[in-house]
Amino acid sequence: MTRPVVLGIDSSTQSCKAEIRDADTGALLASGSAPHTPAFPPCSEQDPRSWWDAMVAAVRTALSGAGPVDVRALSVAAQCHGLVLLGSDGQPLRPAKLWNDTTGAPQLSVLVERIGGPRWVRRIGTLPTAAFTIAKLAWVAEHEPSILDRTRHILLPHDYLVYRLTGRAVTDRSDASGTGYFDATTSAWLPDYLEIAAGERDWLPLLPTVLGAAEPAEVVSDYAAAELGLTDTTLVGAGAGDQHAAYLGLGLSDGDQYIGLGTSGVVATSSRTPVFDATGTISGVADTTGGYLPLVCTLNAARVGDTAARILGTDHAGLSTLALAAGSAPGPVLVPFLDGERTPNRPNARGLLSDITSATTREEMARAFLEGPLLSLLDHRDALRSYGLRCDGPMTAVGGGTRSRATLALLADLSGDVVTVPDAGEASARGACVQAAAVCAGTDVEGMVTVARRWAPPPRITVEPRDTGRDIAAVRARWAECAGVDTLDRARAATR
Repeated sequence: MTRPVVLGIDSSTQSCKAEIRDADTGALLASGSAPHTPAFPPCSEQDPRSWWDAMVAAVRTALSGAGPVDVRALSVAAQCHGLVLLGSDGQPLRPAKLWNDTTGAPQLSVLVERIGGPRWVRRIGTLPTAAFTIAKLAWVAEHEPSILDRTRHILLPHDYLVYRLTGRAVTDRSDASGTGYFDATTSAWLPDYLEIAAGERDWLPLLPTVLGAAEPAEVVSDYAAAELGLTDTTLVGAGAGDQHAAYLGLGLSDGDQYIGLGTSGVVATSSRTPVFDATGTISGVADTTGGYLPLVCTLNAARVGDTAARILGTDHAGLSTLALAAGSAPGPVLVPFLDGERTPNRPNARGLLSDITSATTREEMARAFLEGPLLSLLDHRDALRSYGLRCDGPMTAVGGGTRSRATLALLADLSGDVVTVPDAGEASARGACVQAAAVCAGTDVEGMVTVARRWAPPPRITVEPRDTGRDIAAVRARWAECAGVDTLDRARAATR
């Protein structure tokens, strides 16, 4: 007898993960993963077809370990902001520009000047950076206009995978809100902004249909089912952006603190009302439940640890051991803008290591490298709070960076909060499973939220702040000084 299950996909920058969960209880039955081709800014691109190949491999691995199952529904979460251009044959016309591709920075600067930053923020809730899809479209229009002339579908990464599954071009409100040309408060595309970015044409037919969070897209096509190894009729959900799906999958509520420590760094909370940040720090994007997920995303997070380990001649475990052995001295300060930065919007920035003395130790250097991205995220938490968002509930950390004991300890020390790492598997894939379960049950958004809270994972690791003898306020203030962060200007902007 087969067991009814749901399938959740997380197609991230570095890999594709698949989880199979019981459709009723949410229990994890099996998982699989497959790598993506590495891509690095400023020109960060991948072939969308390779995402499909990785998804097929990940799903088949998961199915092989799940036993006899009936996959009733599936959903796809994926990296946000990427640009996928398909021709009339449904094939990609060029490699996809990823979220961390910053080649559109010059075009974005022109767009901000032409549209007007405050006007743009008031319309979409966010001041776009070079990461946003509209900047990539503007780059293609300037450098490869013939590609744009042949385009029949403009999709985001998760849209592309849903398209391959169903043959239908759809998206959801959460991922659409990161394009730069979607108004989340009215759930409407903004073709006039596309005309400013890439010229006059009939834009709306090129854009995907925006579905409700619990609305099915279609069933998996026979061809896609055969590729994936699915043997029963399977519904496909609308999908979501990866961070939005993770927040859903963790069962978090308004005011909770979400910290993502992956390729990118993310600090977020949810709210029923939108946020309009004229400074461009906060992305006032939509969430998966009809509300909003004000967040700040940084470009440099877990990869900073990769660089530190290489420079210090150790591995990640060794880096963690070194950092935990650092004493109570303030030590050096790292501004971690190694590959440019998204927030603040400094695409051409480089990292800065400050306050090194002849007494600086290897342990203090390791700590500085791990602290840098955390100090950046906590500064951005202050930005969320400056707009009246509570952001004071439990702190939940997810992502590859949570494998580092030192990172978790330092996050607790610097924030003053207890840090919890949930036993969630892959949080974004888990959120996709929640959405798939709602689709399978034919419920609405409220029903989906009920599923998310019922499936909320227990804590796997809990870390409390230590008494290290360091002046944490001074450490944070020195980091802000080195990074050129003007908290007074931010506070003034929040009151306007």
